[in-house]
Amino acid sequence: MDQVAELVERCRTEDEDAQVDLIVELEDHVADPRVLDLLVSIIADAGAYDLSRIECVKILRLWPPEQPADRVRVGHVIAAALRDEDDLVRQYAAMALGPYADDPIVLDALTTALAPDEDDVNVRHNALSSVMEAGRGEHTITLLRQLADDPELGTAATRTLREWT
Repeated sequence: MDQVAELVERCRTEDEDAQVDLIVELEDHVADPRVLDLLVSIIADAGAYDLSRIECVKILRLWPPEQPADRVRVGHVIAAALRDEDDLVRQYAAMALGPYADDPIVLDALTTALAPDEDDVNVRHNALSSVMEAGRGEHTITLLRQLADDPELGTAATRTLREWT
């Protein structure tokens, strides 16, 4: 068994705290499909340890997959985590979607997270950060224009629009 296979197997069987440490070790191997599959499966598992899920989201924010199909899959899984019950998971998911925002499902999830009726202001701010990270595009500009009058996010949205034009 090679090192990556061993780490992946240990990650599946160790206790919660050890799992987080193993996930950090796996970051160096994120391009390996076995590691990507593991990270995606942990994020998608609402019953998984929240800190493990958050660590996986953080890694995939920093190292999005290069293959388009993998990128779409990861974006969809992280976007789905925006509906999670855990506030921290939702906050980190909102923060991680910038590299995936060119996908319509991800953009819809960000739009929902930015809505004034979103209960967690941190989710809203992190979603705005992802939109800003995604950069100038037809959909992101439209979204920022919609936020221009928002009492919480309007100033940042307007400032970003000015910088982009």
